[in-house]
Amino acid sequence: MAMKMNKKPAGSKAELPWYARFGRMLGTVENSSGRMASTDYWLVLVGSIVLAVFGVVMVQSSASVEAIAKGRDGFTVALSQGGFAALGILCMLVMQRIKPETLKRLAWPSVIAAVVLLFLVAFTPLGHTVLGNRNWIRIGGFGLQPSEFAKLALSVFAAFMLEKKQHLLHDIKHLVVPVVAPVGVFIVGLIVVGKDVGTALVLLMIIASAMFLGGIRMKWLAAFSVVGVLGLSVAIFASSNRRQRILAWLDTDCGPSSDLCYQASMGLHAFASGGWFGVGAGQSRMKWSYVPEAQNDFIFSILGEEFGLIGVLFVLVMFMLLALAMYRIAARAKDLYTKVLMGCLMSWVIGQTFVNLGTVTGVLPVIGVPLPFISSGGSAMLAIMLAMGYVLSSARAQKLEFEATLEKKPAKSKKTK
Repeated sequence: MAMKMNKKPAGSKAELPWYARFGRMLGTVENSSGRMASTDYWLVLVGSIVLAVFGVVMVQSSASVEAIAKGRDGFTVALSQGGFAALGILCMLVMQRIKPETLKRLAWPSVIAAVVLLFLVAFTPLGHTVLGNRNWIRIGGFGLQPSEFAKLALSVFAAFMLEKKQHLLHDIKHLVVPVVAPVGVFIVGLIVVGKDVGTALVLLMIIASAMFLGGIRMKWLAAFSVVGVLGLSVAIFASSNRRQRILAWLDTDCGPSSDLCYQASMGLHAFASGGWFGVGAGQSRMKWSYVPEAQNDFIFSILGEEFGLIGVLFVLVMFMLLALAMYRIAARAKDLYTKVLMGCLMSWVIGQTFVNLGTVTGVLPVIGVPLPFISSGGSAMLAIMLAMGYVLSSARAQKLEFEATLEKKPAKSKKTK
């Protein structure tokens, strides 16, 4: 009696256990071979543009009501944000055609410019205070937030200096000088003087990433982290407003009736009321003066209300794809400069994103960190797009290098014949 047995060869894909198939799929996702260089280039390019455009849409939705209430046109803030987004995209497209070797020459000029501007903000009448933070410089009708560009300047400078001293990095002093001290400490100190603790936290993440990728021993990294946390704690508790916010966040009985918890409570309420699909684009009810700074630090709560869980997941997936592309660009790189730069920029973009999401969802206290690409702010938009220009420059260089190797292979095979 013949038995029908549909036996498949051993080791076939169908007989692989689920965890083996998942591991194979994960290996494909993390593949940093040259064949994925073109994919990473397009992920960064398309992802950056999509997030920037979506950010302009969200700024229009969340800021229009407040603008009309102040007697201004409802499109004023969105048009300004759209202008900076367009300028940023243009700069990004130009920068991606410049070789990384050329862009790295901007390390010293950019960090010197950042230090000078931050000094003017902290210690001269040009500095301007907004919402308790002295982080703006105003000259006539022109305003700029130098701390946003300081993130990019410090990232490029750290990558440039660590590559230049890579044969000396076994010595701790060459790792620390000048990236951590005096440059990093000076930049963070100037920002703390302006009471912008949120930006200082992001800069510390950038410095920690640079030190880690530079090969610092974990005991030294832990020691520097403790010093950084203690310094931030002193800065936080030196301000009565921030100290009360931390204590209010730790209080489980804190409700909407408390002024200190009002913003966080209303933001969480808006975020939670979106459901699966949201109330519809532009239909948020909480942006009607219920959520303070709805177009800035708490724009993600309005996004969750209008687009629901689906919209939230869409934005998170876009950030994850950006992070994946930057990770693979770093893994594929043959030079320390690209590895450190990608790590610093990824810690800035992704780290700041998680801090913002933690604030909106109540996991973290209200720190005052905007959501990259999405929150209102011309300086923040322009700085993040310039950073993506650096990423695209490295991605395009890898893409062209791989395409050049493919063109050489047929020529070699003909010679062998």
